[in-house]
Amino acid sequence: MGAQKAACDEEFRAFTGSAWTRLLRTAYLLAGDRHTAEDLVQQALERAYVAWGRVRAADDPHAYVRRILINEHARRFRRRPSEYLVTAVPDRAAPQGADPDDRAALLAALGSLPARQRQAVVLRYWEDLTETQTAAAMGCSVGTVKSQSAKGLAKLRAASSLTGLTSIGGRG
Repeated sequence: MGAQKAACDEEFRAFTGSAWTRLLRTAYLLAGDRHTAEDLVQQALERAYVAWGRVRAADDPHAYVRRILINEHARRFRRRPSEYLVTAVPDRAAPQGADPDDRAALLAALGSLPARQRQAVVLRYWEDLTETQTAAAMGCSVGTVKSQSAKGLAKLRAASSLTGLTSIGGRG
């Protein structure tokens, strides 16, 4: 029994090492603050560890833990709604030739979206998930994803600080 637990613990450590950066980026874009994002990832991984048997048996353990992360964010947001201002994204370089002011304006506008719209936009356009995957991650219908994404993108497009940018929501 001890060897089996040690093997499961090692498997979880390897998973955590490979998933941490991506989960942190997603949490940061959802929460708007690095410390809150780290807390969210830690809480999600704690829950994943407790349910590791179910997580590792899932078709996509990363998607399972991402869903836990989104649920943790939703719980936190329901308990204490507040304004978020996203100023930078950790561990992700800006595209070559990108204007840092444009990036800051886009992240600030993203931080001003309501939580569900921000979730939909982040998962669809940052994480590059399909509508079906995003719906599964958010625990809602594909129609809700389409609606929340469209509303979020419309707000981003209408933001006066983003008038010079042309590639917001270029996926269609």
